[in-house]
Amino acid sequence: MLSLNSFPILENKRATLRPLQQTDIALLLPLALAEPELFRFMSTFIGSEKDLVEFVNLALEERNKHLSIPFIVVDKQTGSIAGTTRFANIDLKHKRAEIGWTWIASKFHHSGLNKAMKFLMLQHAFEILQLNRIEIKTSELNTPSRRAIESIGGKFEGILRHHMVNPDGSLRNTVYYSILKEEWPDVKQQIFAKYMADWY
Repeated sequence: MLSLNSFPILENKRATLRPLQQTDIALLLPLALAEPELFRFMSTFIGSEKDLVEFVNLALEERNKHLSIPFIVVDKQTGSIAGTTRFANIDLKHKRAEIGWTWIASKFHHSGLNKAMKFLMLQHAFEILQLNRIEIKTSELNTPSRRAIESIGGKFEGILRHHMVNPDGSLRNTVYYSILKEEWPDVKQQIFAKYMADWY
């Protein structure tokens, strides 16, 4: 099982990912309520404080079960809370996990923050946790998310049809991507190396 020291603070000059806490609800709530569009393609819609409390409580419950490592995301250029992300569906027996449940305020989109935080997570997954596989999934209809996943080296694996029921009751086809441990050195060099001088 994951030990407590597996809930680290991940940090570079661009982003800080620190363990999510109950007190972060107050910090995340204004972001969530201001932009309902952030949750258009997510399996969970956050439209109220109650929704956010449930979202955070579930993340913390899964952390206590060693199934998830949820983070709050800080944009270091501004010192602002940007959103949240997590490692989820952690399976140490099979050395795999998922990166997901990510939402950051739109003002940070296309700013480089997402790439910096994903690098921190991938580096931790492959170099510290020694995982063999990271999965990333999104709605088939979420073109921006698909492009973002592909931009960090995610390899398309396929589409699971009618994989989930959306909050509005419609059915979602889910696209799966992955990055493997043996692919990480090339991904790190070919995709992330040009940014690392600014991050470290």
